[in-house]
Amino acid sequence: MHGPAMSGWLLVALCGATGAYCLARMRSCSGEARKAAGGEALMGFGMAAMAVPATVLAVPEWTWTVYAAVFGAAALHALWPARRGTRHLHHLVGSLAMVYMAVVMAPGSGHTGHASAGVPVLTGALLAYYTVYVLRSGLRLMPVPAPAGGAAAATVAWGAQPELALACRLAMGIAMLAMLFAL
Repeated sequence: MHGPAMSGWLLVALCGATGAYCLARMRSCSGEARKAAGGEALMGFGMAAMAVPATVLAVPEWTWTVYAAVFGAAALHALWPARRGTRHLHHLVGSLAMVYMAVVMAPGSGHTGHASAGVPVLTGALLAYYTVYVLRSGLRLMPVPAPAGGAAAATVAWGAQPELALACRLAMGIAMLAMLFAL
């Protein structure tokens, strides 16, 4: 990733930790939730790898082609289920955004130093999408007062808590915004 090294390393840490949590969450879930957690783990680790500062580690040129191929396959995998729900549609948009960033960040794509790269309209649309996504996710994390005299909350395994999964998605949305701004 181009930009200050400190912000790159912070993104690596955030995305790596998010990917690790999503991988651990796969153990406590089953069915669709397990598949979603696996896709989110792939996204987290992929974003962590892409966020490594370019000034610290020069990756081989073919790495960007691998990123584009992996996330292109993830986009194809999310394409069929995307017609059933917005979560799958979000995975599709995220995978396509990763392909877009891999193509833009590849050497020879015209991205040098602080020059603008990518298609401004597409980058702007992705920035708008992720801004709305982050704001909505943040609002969904706000606590709601429990009804008086309500039943005690059931104990849920730490990996299956919906708030943690939502916080994981929020962190990846914020990281995606930061990476898109750095393009």
